[in-house]
Amino acid sequence: MLRKLLICGVGLIGGSFALAQKAAGGVGEVVGIGRSRATLDQAIGLGVIDRAADDWDDALADADLILLAMPVGQMEAVLRELAPRLSPKTLITDGGSTKRDVVAAAYRVLGDKVGQFVPGHPIAGAEKSGVAAAAADLYRGRRVVLTPLPENTPAALARVRAAWEGCGAEVSELTPDAHDRTFAAVSHLPHLLAFALVHEFAGRPDSGQLFGFAAGGFRDFTRIASSHPEMWRDICVANRAPLIEELDAYLAELLRARVMLAAADGAALQAMFGLARSARDAWLEAAEPPGE
Repeated sequence: MLRKLLICGVGLIGGSFALAQKAAGGVGEVVGIGRSRATLDQAIGLGVIDRAADDWDDALADADLILLAMPVGQMEAVLRELAPRLSPKTLITDGGSTKRDVVAAAYRVLGDKVGQFVPGHPIAGAEKSGVAAAAADLYRGRRVVLTPLPENTPAALARVRAAWEGCGAEVSELTPDAHDRTFAAVSHLPHLLAFALVHEFAGRPDSGQLFGFAAGGFRDFTRIASSHPEMWRDICVANRAPLIEELDAYLAELLRARVMLAAADGAALQAMFGLARSARDAWLEAAEPPGE
């Protein structure tokens, strides 16, 4: 039981965590803090948080757990605000989609308190953002990846794991490096491609005609281009080295496909399409696909 949960950044991720804890009866009070008072008031009106903190001292007083749910580019500044006020009994986790940069910021800012920070990443995003999109069941049956630090005690790790499991999530562990390389491939690259395709179409003189005739295939492929631009800017910049590696590999694959098209090599195209379909079908049969 968390007597007091502090959500820093009450949007889709933070709001859904708060609602899930409330639905499970796992929290006494949920307090929110963030950049926009209007967003905090909306969160109160929706029953996502119980109240908004007036300042950091109020926010942190007697907090058992803090969830950092803002874009990763803001993490270090927020940790810097937290550090001098952080009680030894308060744990921190986060919902950032990159981990090496967040972990490095934690080491820079938290010093000997870094063991109180257990980094995390819920693999349960959606293309819509904001507290109005928050849902108590967002994490149910979905994966959360923790990237524990050597300084984390077993008790701290167990408590953060239990908090995410209380939301209905299945918790896994990776190193920060393995996490960022994996998600550069399966999440960050697809988002970059979706944004780039829609951006390219939007810049054409005949964009109205293109969008007017676009249907289900275009909608499915580009769904995640409706995601939060600030959040994805920070993710792509923070994880740019492995993301560039994945982008280069994809560009090479596109070049191979272009060669097949130029040569009208139907057999090669069919073989590529068949292998891709088989791989995707096997993935779908093995488990429900994770969110973004």
